[in-house]
Amino acid sequence: MRPPSAWPAVALSLFALPISYALNSLAALEHSWAVALVGALVLLGLFAVVYLPSQSEDPLFYVFMVFSFTSVIDTIIALEEEGYIGGFMEFYMNEGEPYLRTAYGIMICYWDGVVHYGLYLMMITAISQRKSYRNFGLYWIGSLTMSLVVFLLGNIVGKYGSEIRPAFLLNFPYLLIPIWAARRIFSQPKTWPLLMEDKVFEEQNKSLLRRPLDLGLVGFLLLAAAFTLFRGLVVLDCSADTCFNYVYQQEPYLRDPVAYPKVQMLVFLFYLLPYFCLCFYGLFRPGCTWMPDWALVFAGAVAQAQFSHVGSSLHHHTPYPYRTPEDAWWPVMISNVAYAMGPHLLAYRCLRSPAFFCPAASRDEDKKKQ
Repeated sequence: MRPPSAWPAVALSLFALPISYALNSLAALEHSWAVALVGALVLLGLFAVVYLPSQSEDPLFYVFMVFSFTSVIDTIIALEEEGYIGGFMEFYMNEGEPYLRTAYGIMICYWDGVVHYGLYLMMITAISQRKSYRNFGLYWIGSLTMSLVVFLLGNIVGKYGSEIRPAFLLNFPYLLIPIWAARRIFSQPKTWPLLMEDKVFEEQNKSLLRRPLDLGLVGFLLLAAAFTLFRGLVVLDCSADTCFNYVYQQEPYLRDPVAYPKVQMLVFLFYLLPYFCLCFYGLFRPGCTWMPDWALVFAGAVAQAQFSHVGSSLHHHTPYPYRTPEDAWWPVMISNVAYAMGPHLLAYRCLRSPAFFCPAASRDEDKKKQ
């Protein structure tokens, strides 16, 4: 069977321009239910157009094709809200999801239109060439899940909670499909590099002091865990002077009533902090085979979160009192960029030199041979 080509994804995604322009001119789309209905019909139509002529054996091929189209839609939304283009998605912003006009909404649209779009094309290319896309997929799962969780919860509990329209329901397939996709991607065979058993045994018996990169990562995890806990306490209205000074002098965006930054810090507190603690164990205890996969997932999640959080705190759509002060710009930037880079260094370490995380059985077999 001839493998599907990746080029149709590019062609399909570019149809987002004429389709959105045509829909924007329909007077019937001045009603919220009409916008939601048309959005659902467009998605169903896309799946039909992609599924019928394709010959892919991987069902995720069709998902990535359709999601590449919506990524271009998000790019159009971001560019239109920035004033670079006009006449494409105004109907959707008025009667669909007005909260996308916030700084956070624009940032996640940029991320989806650039990073996710690139990942879709790379994964479609890998499928067309019958290659593994497991690592790309894990990074995408983390990024997309983080984006949706913060976005959906922020819409409900923030100041836009009273402006939820029927089109809000269109987001739920994007939350459910990644769960199904994650099960398929995690179930794909994990490929460990060919390593000699004595090499695995040697790496897994090195103390932390003999692994300088791991020692540095432990230092990062300590600082990142403390920073995560601190910002979680800040958004929970801790009365300590340090928290009060930080939220007013360093990151006033954490007080923005849109609630996205508060939800983001709480997600970090309840999910990322436990992950950091597990990584301590993984860097001390050899044979933690889960480390490479979850390092990729959380690297994608933190990258999306930090891009959207930092970008929103600087964006002109954020009211001036909640933007990062000029005198605190460099400390806030350095701390947030370092916070985003750490999980990527951990993922790089896990993938580049995975002997320490190989199954412990290899180590036991080597011991028996000796």
